[in-house]
Amino acid sequence: MALEPAGPAQLVRCGQKDELYRSGLRSGAGTALHGLAGAKKWLEWRKEIELLSDVAYFVLTTLSGYQTLGEEYVNIVQVDSTKKRVPSFLRRAIFVSLHTVVPYCLEKGLLHLEHELQIAADEPRTSLSNPALGLSSRTLIRNWIQKQVGELTEQQKKTVLQIVYVLKQCIPLLHRLHLAVFYISGTFYHLSKRITGITYLHFGGLQREDQSIRSSYKFLGIISLFHLLLTIGVQMYSFKQKQRARQEWKLHRNLAHQKNMTKEKTTGRHSRCTLCLEERRHTTATPCGHLFCWECITEWCNTRTECPLCREKFHPQKLIYLRHYQL
Repeated sequence: MALEPAGPAQLVRCGQKDELYRSGLRSGAGTALHGLAGAKKWLEWRKEIELLSDVAYFVLTTLSGYQTLGEEYVNIVQVDSTKKRVPSFLRRAIFVSLHTVVPYCLEKGLLHLEHELQIAADEPRTSLSNPALGLSSRTLIRNWIQKQVGELTEQQKKTVLQIVYVLKQCIPLLHRLHLAVFYISGTFYHLSKRITGITYLHFGGLQREDQSIRSSYKFLGIISLFHLLLTIGVQMYSFKQKQRARQEWKLHRNLAHQKNMTKEKTTGRHSRCTLCLEERRHTTATPCGHLFCWECITEWCNTRTECPLCREKFHPQKLIYLRHYQL
């Protein structure tokens, strides 16, 4: 039986089929946990259940030396970089780890690190928690990150926070770049397979169909590269604009705070924010008419879309910043 390199169309169909079966497995496992432990536990462990489902899928197929359901669907088989041997057990284990465990640990690590650094940079609000973190503070990842962050200086914390922000922006761009390169070259649909050097050979059927549409994939790859470059340019421009706006905001905040300090004796207790219990800065009104600090009420709205005093529901877009307000 003749074996030929698998074309891009076959690799795409294989990936889509595998994703379909993996999503079904994740859905079934999540439904089982929801029925056994309730909605609260399901929300808390949802990411971990998805991870275990993906690991189970690849352990029972790739790691065990069998084809995945997607590979069976398009009649392709995994080979190493020599294209003469099936990938070794170690190579397959590294692929499964890079494809499932590493993305989960990277996502959780960056999320916990960003959360800890933001808490350290905003000490008056250390009591607030981020519901997106999922697991409680007993997790090993978060405990280790808390220990490491506690040993950093203030300047180092600011630098690491900027690095985390850059990484969170670059990881999706890296995946898009890899996908564009795949469209052009026609090999390595997944980044983890590119790293481990796992390619595919096609057996049975005709290869002409993939050859006829390969030029279309190359054209799609070129368009994807141009779109990626445009996205990077827009993000860099947006980042510079945010940096400039942040500097202007800090300057305006300091000037306004100095003016408020000079009038502290005459303002009395009526100008205190009920959230931070301090003198209101950058007074902001809710649709119901209550006044708070801009930073206090916007951070409140990140978790609750209601007035802290009267509990009236409203959208955060309805907040009104009162410029030149004095009381």
